[in-house]
Amino acid sequence: MNLHEYQAKILFAEYGIPVLKGCAVTTVEEARFAAESLNKESGAGWVVKAQVHAGGRGKAGGVKLANTLEEVEKYADKMLGDTLKTKQTAAEGLPIHTLLIEPACDIKHELYLSAVINRSAQRISFIASAAGGMDIEEVAETEPEKVIRITIDPTVGLMAYQCRQVAFSLGLQNKQISELVKIMQGMYQLFLKKDASLIEVNPLVIMGDDRLLALDAKINLDDNALYRQKRMLEWRDETQEDAREVAAAEHELNYISLGGNIGCMVNGAGLAMATMDLIKLHGGDPANFLDVGGGTTAERVAEAFKLILSDHKVEAVLVNIFGGIVRCDLIAEGIIAAVKELQTDIPVVVRLEGTHVEQGRALLSNSGLKITAAGALTDAAQKVVQAVGGQN
Repeated sequence: MNLHEYQAKILFAEYGIPVLKGCAVTTVEEARFAAESLNKESGAGWVVKAQVHAGGRGKAGGVKLANTLEEVEKYADKMLGDTLKTKQTAAEGLPIHTLLIEPACDIKHELYLSAVINRSAQRISFIASAAGGMDIEEVAETEPEKVIRITIDPTVGLMAYQCRQVAFSLGLQNKQISELVKIMQGMYQLFLKKDASLIEVNPLVIMGDDRLLALDAKINLDDNALYRQKRMLEWRDETQEDAREVAAAEHELNYISLGGNIGCMVNGAGLAMATMDLIKLHGGDPANFLDVGGGTTAERVAEAFKLILSDHKVEAVLVNIFGGIVRCDLIAEGIIAAVKELQTDIPVVVRLEGTHVEQGRALLSNSGLKITAAGALTDAAQKVVQAVGGQN
């Protein structure tokens, strides 16, 4: 689960990470009032930031510097209710329902700092670079020597000497070193306490007075740990998520949209991966990953089928079910019920194996619907690819 920047900065402040005082707003009137209250005396201007779950907002026009209150209103009116498209969003972009208004600040230099789960090392790692800002992805790709990495031993936690090592590598001096130690320790504790999978500060800026400040904030949380993060769960913004993935979670289905034209419904993550691999091998393009689980029911199969067909790009569906705990005839009943209810003429290829498989196949063949039975998995993949006009 992702958090918005304004939410992440609330947590940053709680864990001693320096941030600007800002206000989250949802109307143009609130934006003007926030700007007046935040920067009444200095007159340095404001920054209007679109709150969406995607990076690259600046390059996409989602971050604007306003020098007058009228400009704050203009940018707020333009952004609110619109969508923002970045390199990290789908083609349709993400809706903007909230803005973050912050006072403009004097930036001397931009750095990059993040904490992330290093899955190969099975530990938390910090990543830092003196070349922070909007082009950090390009820096990491073209100049990897500018990226610093340290890995944390969980038995002792983040050590002060590791923080100083990062500070020296970033070229920090004097009080900046102790400030970075405090920031990194705060990030590490936040990472552990909130079950994060990523905490990113880009940019971490050196201000005109040489202080360090987290100018941006990004936090991703581990979905599997949300049951013990009740407060974080209340912050969830489902408008920023794929509607099909949200619906799938409500029915205890594991669904990920992939953008192809062949819908996949499989029980078991490993079998789902193998199914998608074979579709690709035979020239097809999977539309989704969908694991209905080992103990699925006919009702859940029907909901999964509806979910797949809600994607307008899907031109055929491959159902690959191994009936161990669940009976194949019940799976067949769920498929038939879903096809009849949706009245779809999209080709459906079904491969069933396991308990009551013959009864299940008989139900499908006698249904009178546009359902093709398949034997082996390779045969199923070939048939569904052929159904969408692909190669055999």
